[in-house]
Amino acid sequence: MKKTIAILFVFVMPFSVLLAQELPKWAENARKAVFSIVTYTKDGQIMSTGNGFYIDEQGTGVSDYSLFKGAERAIIITANGKELPVKYMMGANDMYDVVKFKTDFDKKAEALQPATLPSSTGETVYLVPYSTQKSSKGQTGTIAKVDTIGEQQYYYTLTMQTTEKTVSCPIMNAAGQVVGMIQKNNDPESKESFAIGIRYLTDLTINALSVNDLALNSIGIKKGLPEDESQALVYLYMASGVYAPNQYFDLLNDFISQYPNNMEGYLRRATYYINIGDDTHYALAVEDLKKMLDVAEKKDEAHYNIAKLIYSYQLNIGDKKPYASWTFDYALNEINEALAITQEPIYYQLQGDIYFAMQKFAEAYTAYDKVNKSKLASAATFYSAAKAKELIEGTDKKEVIALMDSAIAFYPKPYGKDAAPYLYERARIKSDMEDYRGAVTDYNDFYDAMLGQTSAEFHLIRSQAELNCRMYQQAINDINKAVELDPNNVTYWVEKGGIHIRVNQAAEAIQALTRAIKMDPENAPAYRMLGYAQIQNKEKDKGLANLQKAKDLGDEVADGLLQKYK
Repeated sequence: MKKTIAILFVFVMPFSVLLAQELPKWAENARKAVFSIVTYTKDGQIMSTGNGFYIDEQGTGVSDYSLFKGAERAIIITANGKELPVKYMMGANDMYDVVKFKTDFDKKAEALQPATLPSSTGETVYLVPYSTQKSSKGQTGTIAKVDTIGEQQYYYTLTMQTTEKTVSCPIMNAAGQVVGMIQKNNDPESKESFAIGIRYLTDLTINALSVNDLALNSIGIKKGLPEDESQALVYLYMASGVYAPNQYFDLLNDFISQYPNNMEGYLRRATYYINIGDDTHYALAVEDLKKMLDVAEKKDEAHYNIAKLIYSYQLNIGDKKPYASWTFDYALNEINEALAITQEPIYYQLQGDIYFAMQKFAEAYTAYDKVNKSKLASAATFYSAAKAKELIEGTDKKEVIALMDSAIAFYPKPYGKDAAPYLYERARIKSDMEDYRGAVTDYNDFYDAMLGQTSAEFHLIRSQAELNCRMYQQAINDINKAVELDPNNVTYWVEKGGIHIRVNQAAEAIQALTRAIKMDPENAPAYRMLGYAQIQNKEKDKGLANLQKAKDLGDEVADGLLQKYK
């Protein structure tokens, strides 16, 4: 394979003898930094060939984007004929047709020194081609025009005729520094050519937002991480929702290799292992969590992350037997270790969540109460405290309402959708306390907050509260809305019949309950209520027959009514 590729490039890459010129003495070393590139398709077929060159001694190379677009693999072939793989991409820009990438570095190769100052109009420049021969032949030309395309980034027009075979070869100044890279020329007969300035290439990079970069993602070769650690962390986070699992795992390994003292890499890889869900990977997760704790500068954060991970694991395993000691007790011990170091409100929040999951509601409330006395207090934290308080045996419901009041106080009137869940929950608690008018008020605020976009179930629940505080017309309106939104729900028709009975509307009750029985011929309460309504409507024989049907279906209340009305 190597021999075939080498022969291929010997024939396709040399310059026409008519264009070749002697270059300065530095060109003999400079040509060692220039390499040819072969890109491959997914099935291993050669896709394209081209040029590139090293810009540092760590194996960073540059070339044209067109050469790499759609490629799944690439190799470079140095001037010495050595094949080296392209390991990962470091940046891409389809507008200026450039890429930067990392390869293995041939120690015998040279890296070109980027020019510290831009070239100026009229300056002589030199094109160094790829060559496997010990030759300093190349082309010379002059700078015809300099355009600024960014901060200290330039685009050059050259008085030099180039061909496709010289695309992505370096342009050098008289001092032997690389000024730019030759780009494709749409007119092969043109006496002018173009080069992108070297500063643009050296500045090309991957950042946190590159996860969604279309140009970069059109290249199937692995992507590198941002060189800035904070950017790399954000990149890692964003990639978790975009990359395939195996790609993300490779990225995690790269992050740990690049930033071995950052605990986030070990935490995320442990999470990856846990999501696989078998004992082998759980054991690997244990090792990563130990390493995370070992490298963490802030041990409390490490303990907190372990507690959070185990807590989440426990919530998701259901009735399955937990791995090793991965229980709520383990999670609680870890969060307590964190709190022993630093009393952060977020740690108390997790402690409360763990206690709540363990059904230790008094302890959960104590933890949530500490959060609510901190700057982390929010509607959600007061709601958590209210739920825990409500489940403590013997709690006065007024204390729960007071906590819900505090939660809702975080939202200004008129309420928006963010406040809606808390209004709904306070209404439920008020109904439990038999404060039905207060409940209706909250349900009305909930309805307004939701802009009227409410479910049939909501209208059923509000109708029940309205009925209990004798708001009969409102109750009828709500139950009618419920059956309008969900006309195939037999429960709503039965409830509608019951409300009409309460307000002595026997005819309407009979109509609703008859509809319910057609939908569910075995619905005993519907027969009982229909029978009662018919008796009130002076249809005693029909009513008694339906009461008997309800009794036959097991309705005990119907038996008492039969005794009363026979």
